[in-house]
Amino acid sequence: MNRYLDLFLNYLIVEKGLAKNTLESYNRDIIKYLDHLDLRGSDEPQEVRPLDVASFLVVLKEGGLCSRSRARALSAVRMFHRFLLIENHCDTNPTSIIEAPRTLNRLPEVLNYREIEALLAAPAGHDATDLRDKAMLELLYATGLRVSELVALKLGEVNTVAGYLLAFGKGEKERLVPMGESASLSVEVYVRTARAEQDPNGLNLFLFLTRLGSKMTRQSFWNIIRKRSLQAGICKKISPHTLRHSFATHLLENGADLRSVQIMLGHADLSTTQIYTHVTMERLKKIHKEIHPRG
Repeated sequence: MNRYLDLFLNYLIVEKGLAKNTLESYNRDIIKYLDHLDLRGSDEPQEVRPLDVASFLVVLKEGGLCSRSRARALSAVRMFHRFLLIENHCDTNPTSIIEAPRTLNRLPEVLNYREIEALLAAPAGHDATDLRDKAMLELLYATGLRVSELVALKLGEVNTVAGYLLAFGKGEKERLVPMGESASLSVEVYVRTARAEQDPNGLNLFLFLTRLGSKMTRQSFWNIIRKRSLQAGICKKISPHTLRHSFATHLLENGADLRSVQIMLGHADLSTTQIYTHVTMERLKKIHKEIHPRG
């Protein structure tokens, strides 16, 4: 069965256009699955039975994998068997009758408006670090970018005059995202002052740089947002994705339609964006309970 792995990964790249991180995740899950099939003596696609797939999920559960991770692994296995079916390596799909592990639909953590204002005000100084951090935080909240998209931004992909940036999402799919006046101004100030000092010869193509003039990394920005949230007095455990969640939630709360939010977030499927309608409804229920005299 291992000989089909490279064919499958190539199929995901060419036909599905999956991002590098997603490919690596699929690769890990399918390697585990193929090892499991090898132990059970299933050497050909046609020999794999639903019981083989079910027993793989049991092994993952006994290994301490949470339901969300098991559901992700099953998704990879399903895709693998669909590929085998499409390419005529077999004529049955053993995953068709397997139910996904039940996962808890945990609503994403969202900052309220006061917390957002405090976070954006945390880098209050005028040195290079403060100007850069303010620009990054303002831009992330204004656009809902993924952290990987934020640190990958290049100077030529951001137009502060027009107020738009060009983001490259999963599978290298590009989209235009409005920035808003506040974020545009913060980025412009950073580029004209701090960034010019970090890269005086203009050799680095990336927008956000470290104090040494190298490209900002995801890990570095994680540290920045933790530091700034502590300065802002925010007790919640937040991450760069918290600002993405807050961006989407606040847009919907203020009247944006779901389709527009989907486009700005770069979601391939509208159902992914619909989680935010649940967030806004939960918040409305909470407000109703706190304020209504018979709540």
